[in-house]
Amino acid sequence: MKKSEINSTEIAKLAGVSRSTVSRVINDYPNVPEKTKEKVMKLIEQYNYYPNLSAQVLAGKRTRTIGLFLIDSGHVSTDMISNLLIARVIESASQLGYYVLTHIIRNTGDEEAIRTVKESFYQKRIDGGVFIGAANHEPFLEQLIAEGFIVAIVDQDLSGHNESNRLVINFDNRTGAEQAIDYLVSLNHKRIGVICGDLNRFSGPAKLQGFKNAMNKHQLQLVDKWMIPGDFNEVSGYKAIYNLVKSSHDDLPTAIFTANDNVAFGAIRALNELGISVPDDISMIGFDDHALSSRFKPALTTIHVDFEQLMHKLTSALIDRIEKDSKAFEQLMIGTSLVIRDSCRKI
Repeated sequence: MKKSEINSTEIAKLAGVSRSTVSRVINDYPNVPEKTKEKVMKLIEQYNYYPNLSAQVLAGKRTRTIGLFLIDSGHVSTDMISNLLIARVIESASQLGYYVLTHIIRNTGDEEAIRTVKESFYQKRIDGGVFIGAANHEPFLEQLIAEGFIVAIVDQDLSGHNESNRLVINFDNRTGAEQAIDYLVSLNHKRIGVICGDLNRFSGPAKLQGFKNAMNKHQLQLVDKWMIPGDFNEVSGYKAIYNLVKSSHDDLPTAIFTANDNVAFGAIRALNELGISVPDDISMIGFDDHALSSRFKPALTTIHVDFEQLMHKLTSALIDRIEKDSKAFEQLMIGTSLVIRDSCRKI
């Protein structure tokens, strides 16, 4: 018999004990004589026997595995922040003795893709899941939560949804946006625009609301054509600026706040191609403090957020919820801070 094919029944025969005794040894029950335990453990080690996962699940045991689901239609392998988030979840889970099953969801409208994700929960291959990049209200996530599965979500705020098996973590997006506008105002900017993020995700409207709050606080005019729809990627920043300049070349803001640093990268690239200098003609401020922001030309002034802390706190909270089965809803928040570099100038 191959070592990999041995089961608990064979281990029991070789040890001269019952199958239930083998089970008690594996699960470290106290009512097993020490000599019997030593004999069984020696055979387990000799034959590299590991209990069948399905049997463990049927017995009500945890898999010690969490799911990590990234909702992204782009090239995740080339995105530094996505890679940082994935690595931090794996590191944090590993430190706590958990494995991570990872999967990229390209389109939440793809029923087959969503069915596969649901199966990982229904078949109990994972004890809980982390979701990054979901819309603020994602029907399949709400279904998983309603059925009692433990779900941890980055970037969500749903009023009245305080289920004990829902964990949520956000950056303080509104405060961060207000910090950005306060800084621009301190440089004497009054004509300030914004390139918005995805308004279907919580952070998109939260940053926009922070922008509006700060503009109102400083009694500055909100100009509709300077409040540009966008997403959270470089392409959206490029398109937003290109369309703005082409349609309003003689009526541009002196400063622009962007939904994240990737958007700012695209916006600055477009401005350069159009012969408009940053910061001499237009100041630019981002959000995230991307790893490339300090090396960009010009080095990008931005709002710093700690992605590693974000994912470590969420992963740790998820595993704690799995192991302790708490009945309290948990919502976590990570603060922000201004990082001043070269992309904004005083006027």
